[in-house]
Amino acid sequence: MQNPRKSQRGVTLVEACIVVAISAIALSTAAPGLRGLIVAKRLDGVATHLAADLQYGRTEAVARNEPVRISFHTDAAGSCYVIHTGAKALCSCAAPGPASCSAAAVQIKTVYLPATQQVSVQANVGSILFDPLHGTSSPTGTVKAVGANGASINHVVNIMGRVRTCSPDGAVAGYRVC
Repeated sequence: MQNPRKSQRGVTLVEACIVVAISAIALSTAAPGLRGLIVAKRLDGVATHLAADLQYGRTEAVARNEPVRISFHTDAAGSCYVIHTGAKALCSCAAPGPASCSAAAVQIKTVYLPATQQVSVQANVGSILFDPLHGTSSPTGTVKAVGANGASINHVVNIMGRVRTCSPDGAVAGYRVC
């Protein structure tokens, strides 16, 4: 009497290896695009936060009825900006944590971006001062959020204290061209 063969269930080792190899190839082709998407989203987040803080500085000047300044600092470890009262030289930020202010200057807010985040803040001016009477700014300037890939989102602050946002050469989707 012969035993009927029982049907086997499951997958063989060769089939499992083929599935793993195909998955690895698909994942390796998608990874660079995913990394670029992450950097783009970080850049967009920092740029949005920066635009809001520029408006916040202007609003604080009017609300406090005293001049408020946004000062920008950059070093090898990262970049930061501090919203404060007083002269530019009275406040600085260089490491995670609150800014150090001396004399009569008062820190309102500090934002620090470590270099590992792959997004930095750069400005063509050392600081922007907002006048409490009309909310005007002096000097006018451009503040950039710059990604590790070189793409940037610019915030152009005009004499009236208004902020216009754009991306040079349309490098970042969703922003008008500068």
